[in-house]
Amino acid sequence: MSPPVDAVASDVILPQQASVVVVGGGIIGVCTALFLAQKGHSVALCEKGQIGAEQSSRNWGWCRTLGRDPREIPLSIESMRFWRGMNVLAERETGFRQAGIIYLFDTEQQMAIQEAWAKEARTYQIDVRALRGAELAAVAPGAARPFVGGMYTPTDGRAEPSQAAPAIAEAARRLGVGIFTNCAVRGIETKGGRISAAVTERGRIQCDAVVLAGGAWSRLFCGNLGLNLPQLKVLSSVMRTEPLSGPPEMTMGASDFAFRKRLDGGYSIARRNASISEIVPDSFRLFNDFLPAFRSDWRDLRLRLNGKFLQEWRMKRSWSLDEETPFEQTRVLDPAPTAGLLDEARQSLSSAFPAFAGMKIAESWAGMIDVTPDAVPVISGVDAMPGFFIATGFSGHGFGIGPGAGRLMADLVAGDPPIVDPTPFRFSRFTDGSVLKPH
Repeated sequence: MSPPVDAVASDVILPQQASVVVVGGGIIGVCTALFLAQKGHSVALCEKGQIGAEQSSRNWGWCRTLGRDPREIPLSIESMRFWRGMNVLAERETGFRQAGIIYLFDTEQQMAIQEAWAKEARTYQIDVRALRGAELAAVAPGAARPFVGGMYTPTDGRAEPSQAAPAIAEAARRLGVGIFTNCAVRGIETKGGRISAAVTERGRIQCDAVVLAGGAWSRLFCGNLGLNLPQLKVLSSVMRTEPLSGPPEMTMGASDFAFRKRLDGGYSIARRNASISEIVPDSFRLFNDFLPAFRSDWRDLRLRLNGKFLQEWRMKRSWSLDEETPFEQTRVLDPAPTAGLLDEARQSLSSAFPAFAGMKIAESWAGMIDVTPDAVPVISGVDAMPGFFIATGFSGHGFGIGPGAGRLMADLVAGDPPIVDPTPFRFSRFTDGSVLKPH
């Protein structure tokens, strides 16, 4: 089942015109809409289901610079700056707390890899610290597993996925953004080679730009436009406990578990370094694109062949703008969690931190993560289609870097100086001969 998400009411009257239409009401979409509105643009945000109902409310809730791909570090720094002021900006609780994050390591080899990352990260003035012995025990009290060390970023934090996107959406609405839920965008129209309108199931909106922030649905949307976006989906499962006293307050990740403290006193827990990759037709269509990533990450992927293959094989991949689309047929993507992975996480965590041994699981859920071949997002205009912009493929990093990504996208749409260098996130890297592989 899906986690409960704060409800956001839909506006009623669809506008005939807006400067920008944002497709998708997850964390990236609502942040983009917010920052565009701050720049004075009129914005209509259209979500096929409910605000934040897919992966934006199903993730771990980590807001981190720790361990980021170096290409994402500048964006993560800006995101953390926005997160620290988000409760004030949103005028309501997003759950953000600057509580720090630590990675725990079982071997010296793991520690050495992270220390090499920390050396590079410090060039960006990130406060990252290697901890051992008594210093590690002070930050990670109660550990029964003999961790050799840890890497700690005290300025990182956590937020509540079920609250954050809705809170930011309401902040955007106060700045004039129209929020339209259960309103799928079927496609776009062009005039003179540029974007001229977005066509929704409820009508047409004239606009100068469209931002696609469709998460796991973005490849399908692009395909109907004749654009090949190399993006697959990975299934991630999470569970939450009833309120629990005794375990560490710090957000932590080890080789086989991850947890964070929740505002309700419980913990969100997941199996780290293990995800389900369902074999679907796109797995074969994009095989060559993702082969380098598979070679480097094969230990962390668990392939699964099930009914999803036939379901996606039968799914409509092209349509006209006057017919029902797959986005209207599946309002909220709500996959079942993988019980085996969650059991592994529970056993590993209870063994490492006995304070979790008596945990009571209140709920579990899963979400589909949109991934690219190099595990770096697309935050970019599309050269072949002026006025069309894509923000997707966040590869499990979207919640934490959502505010920075939204601001960068707003800068690109507005033609303003970008908050960070957008080059690593360009859509054209998939066709310009760039080497595509995760860091």
